[in-house]
Amino acid sequence: MTILSRRAFNLLAGGLAVLLSAAPLTAAFAAQDLSKVTLRIGDQTGATRAKLEAAGLLKDVPYKIEWSVYPAAVNLHEALKADAVDIGSAADSPTVSAIAGGSKIKVVANFSNGGLGTALLVPANSPIKTIADLKGKTISPTTRGSVAHYLTVGALKKAGLTSSDVKLAFLAPTDASAAFQAGSIDVWGTWSVYEARAIGSLKARVLIDGQGINTGNTVVSATISALANPGKVAAIADFADRIERGYKWSLDNKQAYIDFYAGFAKQDKSIIEGTYDAEAAYQRVPLDDKFVASLQNVFATWKEAGVLSGDLDLSKYVYRDLPTN
Repeated sequence: MTILSRRAFNLLAGGLAVLLSAAPLTAAFAAQDLSKVTLRIGDQTGATRAKLEAAGLLKDVPYKIEWSVYPAAVNLHEALKADAVDIGSAADSPTVSAIAGGSKIKVVANFSNGGLGTALLVPANSPIKTIADLKGKTISPTTRGSVAHYLTVGALKKAGLTSSDVKLAFLAPTDASAAFQAGSIDVWGTWSVYEARAIGSLKARVLIDGQGINTGNTVVSATISALANPGKVAAIADFADRIERGYKWSLDNKQAYIDFYAGFAKQDKSIIEGTYDAEAAYQRVPLDDKFVASLQNVFATWKEAGVLSGDLDLSKYVYRDLPTN
């Protein structure tokens, strides 16, 4: 028995503690029969599936995938809590909110870009020039508990303000976009494709991005029920590996990524080029004690802002046994 087959056997038998080989996970799992496994993946805006297809990373999947698309993390986490999907990616801040709300999930992988890709936007002609100017303004952080809400809380604190100094309007992404266009809100906190479209189509201006406030962690969460199924654990490990290779594809193929995302976001390539650094900066980081401390700090920030309450030991919600390359 080779090392690879032994590892795959152990995965399928439920023994997931130790991996001895650095060979690509896909190669290891491809040798096993995962044809009867169906992995149900929740995908925010459909961006993950679209990028992996553009990168050619969904051609040899040895298991079946059922995709479900959600507009925001709050919707994705509702699906995870309802056990309607097995896994999904979202920022750490809404994930901590979901766990605090009783969702039976564990974080199985983490990719970080240092806080890029989330921003508070203002109209191009807005008189708001600094975060101190936010006092008395109406801000939509999109949904409550979102990564943009976390940025809003942090930006206000940085300016010596609190949520009571502004009016917060929690809206779904499409409603927030409409309110921003209509001038019903002064500031829109948003991310990813919504940010790109607002800058491209609405000529929005970035007031502040997430660097120095947000962790930039995008975590993959899996349901407890999925993690109890060895076949699904093998599929989850494989899919996390594909996400990692997707980010590497973006880094190594800048123009191809810009061409793809310009089509996906329906924006000019010049706009997408301005958002490329946020994508290219993503790296997979280990689920170590430092990561757990980061999650705990997110929870403390939510408590300080009055969003969450009580106590929560987030080390119990991190699954450290998923094999990696």
